Amino acid sequence: SKLARDGRNLPSARELSDILVATAADESLEPAFRAQALMLPAESDIAREIGSNIDPDAIHSAREAVLSDVAGAGLEVFARLADSAPKGPYSPDAADAGLRALAGVALAYASIAEGRPARAKAAYDSSDNMTVMAQALQVLAHQFPNSAEAAEALAAFKSRFADDPLALDKWYSVQAMTPGADTCARVEDLLDSADFDRTNPNRMRSLIGSFSAGNPTGFNAADGAGYRLLAREVIDIDKRNPQLAARLLTAMRSWRSLEAGRQELARQALVSIREAGELSPDVGDIVDRMLAN
Repeated sequence: SKLARDGRNLPSARELSDILVATAADESLEPAFRAQALMLPAESDIAREIGSNIDPDAIHSAREAVLSDVAGAGLEVFARLADSAPKGPYSPDAADAGLRALAGVALAYASIAEGRPARAKAAYDSSDNMTVMAQALQVLAHQFPNSAEAAEALAAFKSRFADDPLALDKWYSVQAMTPGADTCARVEDLLDSADFDRTNPNRMRSLIGSFSAGNPTGFNAADGAGYRLLAREVIDIDKRNPQLAARLLTAMRSWRSLEAGRQELARQALVSIREAGELSPDVGDIVDRMLAN
């Protein structure tokens, strides 16, 4: 965006792909640097650059198109790097961490290019540490959410870490951040599941917080379902944990930057909170400010 503002020529999609693939393949560069260079700006960052009349679905589609171009141009490189995570005993040192980061990014690109979940499922099944396992699980859940491979990996992860609260928080967060309007229904199902504890603040943050603050297409679904879900949960949580309710509500602080249809649906959700009855000072102040400005 800075190049455009300065009146300079922007690189073509093919030029960008070639640059990123060459960077990925350049063994003279640190793996951690290559991993960072391959990560496109987040959809939320792109939205902030646009600033107004934001359509999250359009941003997602454009970003996915760039990812697909890069992935297709560098499949051979990414396939090789996806298998380059360190083998043997886990080490937290910077060198191994960089290699794991690069392998994780490459796994995502290779899976996009191939259009199949097999590579990510194999990476999940063979993983011997949480970093690699989580990388593969995210690729499966986000790129192939309706596949048998994703369902199997999610079930295996939950079973394996049933007694690990932090790992289970990760499990909920990964699913909550799956792109697309269908994720709202997925979040509803997880909320209603028998083993979900609504009184656990960390669990609510991992599911509702991740969905509302970290899933632009899911939360900003064009029918407003995400806004209504958050409004309902904020009203409920406010009765027992006003601080958590207020924190979750901040996900709607940029609602006026959305395109007109989503703006109106977001406004309606905020009004439903304000009209819900007695609110805590925390939530009441935030919602009043959001509607006043």
